[in-house]
Amino acid sequence: MTSVVKIYALFLGSCLLMFGGGLQGLLLSVRGAEENFSLLALGLIGTGWSVGFVAGSISVPMLVKRVGHIRAYSVMAVVGTVTILLNLLWINDIGWIVLRAFSGFCFAGAAMIVESWLNEVADNRNRGTIFSIYTTLNMAASTLGQLAMSVTGVSGYLPFVIGAISFILAVLPTALTSTPQPRPLASAKLDVVLLYKTSPVAVIAAFTLGMANGTFGTLAPVYGYAQGLDAAGISVLFAVTAILGASAQIPFGRLSDRVDRRLVMIGLSLAAAITGTLLVIINPSPGIIMYVLFGIYGFAANPIYAIAVAHANDFAKDGSFAKIASGMLLILGIGLAIGPAVASFIMSSYGPVGLFIVTATFHGTLAAVAFWRMKIRPVRDATGRMRFRPMESSKATPETVVLDPRSDPEEAERERASTAAA
Repeated sequence: MTSVVKIYALFLGSCLLMFGGGLQGLLLSVRGAEENFSLLALGLIGTGWSVGFVAGSISVPMLVKRVGHIRAYSVMAVVGTVTILLNLLWINDIGWIVLRAFSGFCFAGAAMIVESWLNEVADNRNRGTIFSIYTTLNMAASTLGQLAMSVTGVSGYLPFVIGAISFILAVLPTALTSTPQPRPLASAKLDVVLLYKTSPVAVIAAFTLGMANGTFGTLAPVYGYAQGLDAAGISVLFAVTAILGASAQIPFGRLSDRVDRRLVMIGLSLAAAITGTLLVIINPSPGIIMYVLFGIYGFAANPIYAIAVAHANDFAKDGSFAKIASGMLLILGIGLAIGPAVASFIMSSYGPVGLFIVTATFHGTLAAVAFWRMKIRPVRDATGRMRFRPMESSKATPETVVLDPRSDPEEAERERASTAAA
């Protein structure tokens, strides 16, 4: 019973963190557009978050080693809360770029510490269940945070205060837990040579998806605002995209367990590229067509990263999943940081639809590379694979990788056997 209470307390803390993060990310893009920030500044706000997130993933383990989990987590929660309140008190484009980097840093650190506690209470019997519930709840909480903007609006102080309350309440797991200090946090190790030798497609996928997802996550709200959507319309638009994207992970992931994963990646990447191209051509006004196209985009684009991780793992040596997946996270982070800045220049030249020129280009590139690699390297037999696991790419940390059942050699062998039997 005690273990169950601990797990649900940690789930609650993670959900509060993701709720505040979903609200803050959407809020800053739309409020920044309302304050007439330049497209470059809006893009750099997204870049700032990604840079801070990667920096936190690398350096927070060292901080935790010095001061302990509980103190480090408290620092993350307090600084994250102060940061979103400063977003309200200091409405300035350069200020928000700097503050967004602090938000990314604190978000990465707090998430890693929650995941470290989940790792402490998980074992080989329940690790897969805990990982699946954790991933699902995070996606749901982030979507609810985005939907909250439809109620709070963006013009006043209310959304900033609600986000701050959500962040500070996320400290509850460390206050409620009675377990000893968890095991040391995982540090991300980037071995590009090993990762590229293991799967060139996975490296290209991590970077191109970072470019596309970073662009979409930061600047799609600006596109919606430019097209005339209000705060409620933008939050619903993103909720549709997120819900359909989350619902696509399991069916396409299971399909990739049975066929060449690159074939699934090609189909999804082409669908995302075609949808982006249609958005450029049609440039729809607010209405059903816009919502349908955004929903199709999320449905196609969301599962690709998790499938790419699974594909890399199909060819990885035993016991190297964590190192491969952590390397992919850092490459993804580079793309997430560069994408919004590049897209802001394209949007300045071609208007708001320039956003989808960028996403279509990078999704099309991934489809072409995956097709080319299919001609060079044969598919891995299903008996040598592990099962697909959903993953929210832009919020994953090295501790998420450790929590993943595939990082445990014994569990990985069981998953291979299970996939082969299916």
